[in-house]
Amino acid sequence: MSSPEPGRSVRSDARRNREKLVAVARAAFAAADGTVALEAIAREAGVGIGTLYRHFPTREELVEAVYAAELDDVTASAPALLRKLPPEAALRAWMDRYAAFVETKRGMADSLRASLASGRIATPATRSRITAAIGAILDAGARAGTLRAGLDPEDVTLLVLGAFLSTSAGQDAERIGRLLDLIVDALRPDLSTP
Repeated sequence: MSSPEPGRSVRSDARRNREKLVAVARAAFAAADGTVALEAIAREAGVGIGTLYRHFPTREELVEAVYAAELDDVTASAPALLRKLPPEAALRAWMDRYAAFVETKRGMADSLRASLASGRIATPATRSRITAAIGAILDAGARAGTLRAGLDPEDVTLLVLGAFLSTSAGQDAERIGRLLDLIVDALRPDLSTP
């Protein structure tokens, strides 16, 4: 991705333009059924197409920036949710946030495939960050006694991914919600045994 030279600061207006482009692209990719025109993103962000290309010389670079911003948000939301909610409620709220991340990825699937194929986006690193967020919530739930102790966060990651992969893009939000509820219920401790 294009970034300033080391030691060189980015002008505040350039930083704002970049942030606005990423925010607009995030919303556009999440809402899109097909390809999103870069000109429409620039127009919605209130900048010219040249400004967009100065920050993101290719569509893939814009997609990668959106993906990185979404991943940062979804993984950073776990500790924030734990500060506000009991662990089992934080887990369910986090799963909803993760579902929104998955929907955004679906709107930019073609460009993401190119970035994944080229190695510019590393899926093991993404999976590791997602699993770490889930693990933090599971640990808090085990300490509180509201989620089972000893759960493997990778197993829970696979359960959640399975719920997303088994449903159609954007059409089964209600079903995804039910599946995520079932996952949380399955992670609660069995109170019937001493």
